[in-house]
Amino acid sequence: MNYTTTLNWIHSHKANGRRPSLERMHYLLDLLDNPQDKFPAVHVVGTNGKGSTTSFLQHILTSSGYKTGTFTSPFITRFNERIAINGEQISDDDLVQTAQAIKPIVESDSFQEKVGKVTEFELVTTLMFYYFAKINPVDIAVIEAGIGGTFDSTNVFVAQAVICPSISIDHQDTLGNTLAEIAGHKAGVLKPNVPFIFGKMAPEVKEVFYQKSVSLGCPTYEIDKDFFITENKKTFTFIQNDFSISDISLKMLGHHQKSNAALAAMTALILQNNFSKISRDSIKNGLENTIWAGRCELITPNLMLDGAHNEDSIAKLIDVLKNEFSEKHIHILFAGLSRKPLDTMLEELSDFDLYVTTFNFYQAQDLSDYPEKYQKIPDYKKWLQQAEQNPNDMFVVTGSLYFISEVRNYLLNQ
Repeated sequence: MNYTTTLNWIHSHKANGRRPSLERMHYLLDLLDNPQDKFPAVHVVGTNGKGSTTSFLQHILTSSGYKTGTFTSPFITRFNERIAINGEQISDDDLVQTAQAIKPIVESDSFQEKVGKVTEFELVTTLMFYYFAKINPVDIAVIEAGIGGTFDSTNVFVAQAVICPSISIDHQDTLGNTLAEIAGHKAGVLKPNVPFIFGKMAPEVKEVFYQKSVSLGCPTYEIDKDFFITENKKTFTFIQNDFSISDISLKMLGHHQKSNAALAAMTALILQNNFSKISRDSIKNGLENTIWAGRCELITPNLMLDGAHNEDSIAKLIDVLKNEFSEKHIHILFAGLSRKPLDTMLEELSDFDLYVTTFNFYQAQDLSDYPEKYQKIPDYKKWLQQAEQNPNDMFVVTGSLYFISEVRNYLLNQ
């Protein structure tokens, strides 16, 4: 196997769909001597903010001197980003080596007769566990869950802590139509006595979280109740009891990123018992050095990419634009997936100079299917040229993270 054939082999499992069950994961991990139990890890669940919070915590832990693995999805530039150590993506050679260790098992007749074919996400999750345990052992990992929680392929280890940045309506076909139903799925990763750190939640979500936490004896840490942030214009202070870190200046824009940073800081304080090198300075340094591709990312001073792919993340993007760029004339280019509530999302953006387009992805909304009232752009590359021609205006590309990935790769290759 080389890198290309390895990637093709991994992606060939997409055809196996999504089949919520942990039976295949447990069976496969047993055959691999349970690599998920060989290193400590933090679990990050929720709707929006998982990737940013994962990155904040990784930077804190790396800044503290720990070899820190991360598992995230989707990737923005290259598949290898999904499995990384200290922010450095897995090498092509290591990915091939890891896949070669697992391929004979999942393709064996005995395995497939017993539990069937693995899904792509199950396979990638297993590659991550094996890599962090056997190929390039880490001190600790921060593992982002996929869509759910209870039946998510990552829900096969006992975490040092569980973090949930947000709960909003998304993936209703899998998770349910109410916030409480979705919260139940996400909280399904909790195990007895594991600390649970979470962001600002709707009352019905908090009720689910506290019921689950009490039943399992999980200590809870809720933002604005057990720890706080006080904001200045550009910086903020993190406060927990008599501990504080002042004048934190993030590279990532938006109030929601300050909240995500606070979740990571609170988690770092909890981890301090077992990871004594974590300090006030390493927390601050980690937070201030964090960037996360495709999330309110300024490619140039007047061109931003943001993967706002559901109603909650659209609202957060609008908040950033109104707070940070209120004096600018703002132009927005949007492309989304056909399975999303696009009418509602576009309505939220309609106060701006709004355009819609499409992109090369099998679930992308066709240009002809967007409502006639929106200005349609057949070629997003031509639209992007306006940013250079109008340096005093603000240009924002948003929608599906798959769209952001395509645009970002195009821009970086220019």
